[in-house]
Amino acid sequence: MKIDTDMPRDVRELEHVEIPMPDGTRLAARIWMPQDAAARPVPAILEYIPYRKNDKTLERDAARAPWLAGHGYAYVRLDIRGTGESDGVMTDEYTDIELQDGCDAIDWIAAQEWCDGGVGIVGISWGGFNGLQIAALRPPALKAVVTICSTDDRYADDIHYMGGALLGDQLSWASVMFGINTLPPDPAHVGARWREMWEARLDHSGLWLEEWMRHPTRDAFWKHGSICENWDDVEVPVYAVSGWADGYCNSVFRLVQNLRSPAKGIVGPWSHKYPYLGAPGPAIDWLTEETRWWDQWLKGEDTGIMDEPPLRLFLQDHAEPRSHYDVREGHWITEPAWPSPNVTPVPYPLGSDGSLGTEGAPDAPLTITSPLWTGMQAGKWCSYAHPGDQPGDQRRDDAGSLTFETAPLEADLAIAGAAALTLTFRVDRPVAQVAVRLMDVAPDGAATRVSYGLLNLNHRDSHEAPETLEPGKDYKVSVPFKHVAQIFRAGHRIRLGLSTSYFPIAWPVPEAVRLTVLPAESSLTLPLREANVDTAPDFDPPRAGAPLDMSFEAAPKAEWTVTEDRDTGRLTIEVRDHEGDAVISAQEFRHSAEGREIYTILPGDPLSAEGEVTWIHEMSREDWKVRTETDTRLTGDATHFRIEARLRAWSGGELVRDLDWDVRVPRVMS
Repeated sequence: MKIDTDMPRDVRELEHVEIPMPDGTRLAARIWMPQDAAARPVPAILEYIPYRKNDKTLERDAARAPWLAGHGYAYVRLDIRGTGESDGVMTDEYTDIELQDGCDAIDWIAAQEWCDGGVGIVGISWGGFNGLQIAALRPPALKAVVTICSTDDRYADDIHYMGGALLGDQLSWASVMFGINTLPPDPAHVGARWREMWEARLDHSGLWLEEWMRHPTRDAFWKHGSICENWDDVEVPVYAVSGWADGYCNSVFRLVQNLRSPAKGIVGPWSHKYPYLGAPGPAIDWLTEETRWWDQWLKGEDTGIMDEPPLRLFLQDHAEPRSHYDVREGHWITEPAWPSPNVTPVPYPLGSDGSLGTEGAPDAPLTITSPLWTGMQAGKWCSYAHPGDQPGDQRRDDAGSLTFETAPLEADLAIAGAAALTLTFRVDRPVAQVAVRLMDVAPDGAATRVSYGLLNLNHRDSHEAPETLEPGKDYKVSVPFKHVAQIFRAGHRIRLGLSTSYFPIAWPVPEAVRLTVLPAESSLTLPLREANVDTAPDFDPPRAGAPLDMSFEAAPKAEWTVTEDRDTGRLTIEVRDHEGDAVISAQEFRHSAEGREIYTILPGDPLSAEGEVTWIHEMSREDWKVRTETDTRLTGDATHFRIEARLRAWSGGELVRDLDWDVRVPRVMS
């Protein structure tokens, strides 16, 4: 990455600014702005997240915020109520008070002498979510949005549920926030009251996983904050960004398609990352692109960005199956609209001989009951570019699936968009799910997963009002895949895999299910596209501001292992994520975090599924130290899920809290 410190304007940094809310709560911000902004006011860019502006995001913020400030913006990194040095307690994602605080913060920013009255909002993940949601509330000073790795639909397309199936990543994500919610404010900024603020967080933040699992259908809880409920609520321009390895690429297409306000989208090969940090690469000069957007909508300059096609996609080339990539080969393409006139849906019939795309193929019912190790090669629902979190060679999961395959392709074939499987089936149990996978099979047999989809078959007609299945009755459903842009090379085969389980991406249903597929009444639809139509030049290489002065006493490290007990057949996935022991020099501040996730299951017993996640956080200065440990365990029986959790917190050697939860949540057709 190119380090760029030659800025048009000198920058000053305000390490801790308290922004008052109407109820007296004060939210903590770190602000970068041009040195002379009081005399020459500038537009402001707000990033509003719970990840602690003073430490956990400071390394990233220091590389992008001064760069944008040096190009004529005030960059405001604001901690949500109850996080970092902000007052209060955070009790869930995207609450009414969080969104109202965001609107009030925008009003406050716009009124400052260093701001010209115009504000944009930017964010990745949480900040991308609440940016869209705040835009839907229409604060007067908000002029534009950049939303990265986010969603417009909190139920159907988020880390909680996919196709109505409970995601294992819901446990993972709830546990991440369980740990973060235990962290105290920094005494360097809030003084002696840090202890009182900290204890309030420990006592009142709650067990978020329980609340999320009590809402297994698309009810008012998930509709809140889902801007797809009324697209017209968003009236300002939106730039949406994601990556094919990210969990949130689908929303880019919906935003470009449905917003009435100006909208643009980019989807690269990336995981859950800012594009200038994009991994797998190639990363891009996102800060220049982002600045063009802000210059257009916050400064009123014609940068030409709106003369360009609204959607830019990275068309991936073949890659051998790996659970981690440094770079993906491919090239950029553009689409003039979405849906695109460049894309043609083409059906590929299924044959009972395992053929795909062959007219007049044999037709006979096919049955499958997938062993519960099917899915061990799936990786994470949302990749963070860590070793192990992308899908490995699919031949192992194929052994537990029905598969359908084309003949070797006579010429290259490209797709862009979402494939879909029309599936006619019957089952022998009242609750069932299906997982579908699209694969690129190389001439040597190696199978790379290109895309996949999940459907809780009880949600076949509605995510709001699921219905049990009648054993033996024929049903027809459409199972959508994640969007992707991909080339299949001549000589390769396209394979469809279909299984009745996909653990740990999806939690298994209570009973093993025998699924019968009727191939002649089923088909796979692929969104075919000419690979060399509307190609686009590469972006420039990434650049950013000067890195933060920090060091690591222990380097960040991630590991992923899969083991099998050869006696019982029990499969176990263990994921370790050590964020490193970081020392921020200027603050004489040390922080570390280490997570451990374990998912385990017996091949033939769905009720044997278990997930457990532990996080350990430490923060210290010479005269101050805190440590927290959180542990969450999820199991289930035929009628209920069980959540067992524990929180412990120490100040120095003093045990401050030791809290336990043990709750049961009804299973609702899942």
